Amino acid sequence: MTTRRDILKGTLSAGLVAAGGLALPARLSASVAPGAPRDRMLFEIAKRELDRAGAAIWKRDIVGIADFGLHSARPRFHLVNLERSEVESLHVSHGTGSDREHDGWLKQFSNVEGSNATSRGAYVTWEWYVGRYGTSVRLGGLDSTNDAALRRYIVMHRAAYAEPAHLAKWGRLGRSNGCFAFGEEQFRTALLNLSGGRLLYADSLGLEEDGRIETTGLAMLRPDHPTDLQRYAPGLY
Repeated sequence: MTTRRDILKGTLSAGLVAAGGLALPARLSASVAPGAPRDRMLFEIAKRELDRAGAAIWKRDIVGIADFGLHSARPRFHLVNLERSEVESLHVSHGTGSDREHDGWLKQFSNVEGSNATSRGAYVTWEWYVGRYGTSVRLGGLDSTNDAALRRYIVMHRAAYAEPAHLAKWGRLGRSNGCFAFGEEQFRTALLNLSGGRLLYADSLGLEEDGRIETTGLAMLRPDHPTDLQRYAPGLY
């Protein structure tokens, strides 16, 4: 069985190279040309996570990968279309408990109720429902690191703090209570492409478009377990 450690070990073998500054993107989503280095990594992660999830996932054409190793100003939620060999990238918020300084960097994952933090791991997308933020998508956690998702009400939804205007004003997205929150337009894209039994995978990867690894988020990340980050990026923690 392929584990999250195996995926990151392969991904980080490309080398840990610090990235440049955090300029605001001109667009709120981005498509990467087929065959780009980050594309190849995302496709590999998507396939491995599908294999690991097995029968829990019943639609295997598109995988969502949330890369919380990047700043929230970056389009870091990747819709990986395995049938079309395409990647579309959106903005997504992380939880307040993962970024208490509110500087746009996720520093901690948690599966604990009341933590208001983002959880790492694989999720299956379930049905739509109408809640506090309008149409939302229930998520089921498939790993021990996110298996409290249902009782924590961790879902995909739209939010004003993930809109372009918020990003333009503050240089970062607002924070959720641990949910995957999107602006209106981008939530519609995520809803249409990812709901109904597909895989959503969340972790701190730090993948740049050219295949480099953004190390800032990795360096600040407090691991779920003390040895985790040392295994992913020796010398940084």
